[in-house]
Amino acid sequence: MAPESRATGAGSRDAARLAEAGLDGILVLAKPPGPTSHDIVALVRRLTATRRVGHGGTLDPFAGGVLPIFVGRATRVVEYHLGDRKGYRATICFGASSSTDDLEGTQAPVSTPAPDRSSVEGALRTFVGTIEQRPPDYSAIKVAGRRAYAMARAGERPGLRPRTVTIDGLDLVDWDESIPDRPVAVVDVACSAGTYVRALARDLGVAVGNAAYLGALSRTWSGPFRIEEAHSVEALREAAGIGPAALRRLMLPIEFGLERFPRVLLDESEVEAVARGQFIRPDRSVEVREGSDAHLRLVDPKGRLVAIAAWREGRIAPEKVLVDPPARPVHA
Repeated sequence: MAPESRATGAGSRDAARLAEAGLDGILVLAKPPGPTSHDIVALVRRLTATRRVGHGGTLDPFAGGVLPIFVGRATRVVEYHLGDRKGYRATICFGASSSTDDLEGTQAPVSTPAPDRSSVEGALRTFVGTIEQRPPDYSAIKVAGRRAYAMARAGERPGLRPRTVTIDGLDLVDWDESIPDRPVAVVDVACSAGTYVRALARDLGVAVGNAAYLGALSRTWSGPFRIEEAHSVEALREAAGIGPAALRRLMLPIEFGLERFPRVLLDESEVEAVARGQFIRPDRSVEVREGSDAHLRLVDPKGRLVAIAAWREGRIAPEKVLVDPPARPVHA
């Protein structure tokens, strides 16, 4: 029992040390196929001993690739990344449909002739641009308070309405027809947030007079976050075993990817006001247009991010404050 007790004590000390470190930043992980996005969040929460952890866009369990994880104070900027455009490498299998539009569903082979490479390339071009896309029946969209996938599993048709999405690019990078009636295409996809690549595979099959489902999927980029810079789960575990400094080396700063927001340098008095959530009226020109999306990055004299703010009627209104207000003096 003694060795187990010592290990448990060491684990508790490590957790306390990490919690005390106050880790704040963005971890770009390469999610492996298998775990859910929530599983990865739970793992990061445990390894960093940080309660506030969120992700920047769900990946289906069978999919892998870029999963931005926001830790500590960085969770306050997740909303500014949820609309980021995405990139995927999709493996699309022809010759059969799937109940879930991917490899995990029940497949139904079709007898129509399989498409050739040129017909698939031609069909891909018709999907580029702003299109209407019907989400898969097996999706997390709610219909009258129920998840669509729960209705589909119960044998009901969710009746999901088409949604407007934008496909920026579709490039056929590989074509395998070694099984003539079941060819496979590998396609690079660039698209808006909210696009279902499963639905794209399904609709591509219909467009070529056949059927298709998504056989594999990897997210190659999400906004500014790229797979080339993503860390493996194993690297995360190793860093957590070393300590807070090693974990920090894996993290990007909170403001990474928010360069599109104009930068406003504050003086110390303005920093204190913003830290308390107060509006400020700068005595200098701020180059930003009016509107609900006119966000600003507020930084202190040392260049550290203080808050994300909005420009409202000539004043700067803090939206997400990332620093603590100064402690009030204690009078004897």
